[in-house]
Amino acid sequence: MRHLHRLLPRSLEFLIAALLLGVTSAPAQIGPIEDLSAFPSAKLEIAGGKNAKHVFDVWLADTPARQAQGLMFVRSLPPARGMLFVHPAPRPISMWMRNTYIPLDMVFIDGRGCIQQIIANTKPHSLDLIRSNDPALAVLEIAGGEAQRLGLKPGQRVHHPALTRH
Repeated sequence: MRHLHRLLPRSLEFLIAALLLGVTSAPAQIGPIEDLSAFPSAKLEIAGGKNAKHVFDVWLADTPARQAQGLMFVRSLPPARGMLFVHPAPRPISMWMRNTYIPLDMVFIDGRGCIQQIIANTKPHSLDLIRSNDPALAVLEIAGGEAQRLGLKPGQRVHHPALTRH
């Protein structure tokens, strides 16, 4: 019994040390953070009703490293700014909000280049998966609340050079 009593505090010390090591090493798993100014950038247009269009200046997450980084660590996002994630072909897409400080609207885009689904005001720092209901070709991330403010809805056409390659 005395032996067990001595082991318990040591095992707790080991557990605490392991947890602290995991917490402090977590950012290293992300890899080096690239400045968003190095990402390719282009205009993206969403056709609205009655000849209206909504124009965004979007960064293109065009590599696996850029897709993993996304908008992590961004502290603010202007209304007409966003990030576009394009995949080689439509597929089920899962996103998360790890290390993302601001709420985002995630606009899933189908293989025809139309809005398929919008998940609004995602929760900052959440590790919950945010999934497309159906296979999607791309995801546009914009500031939380923008999709509703602009009246974006499924079926609207999205135009961007990276979407026309598919």
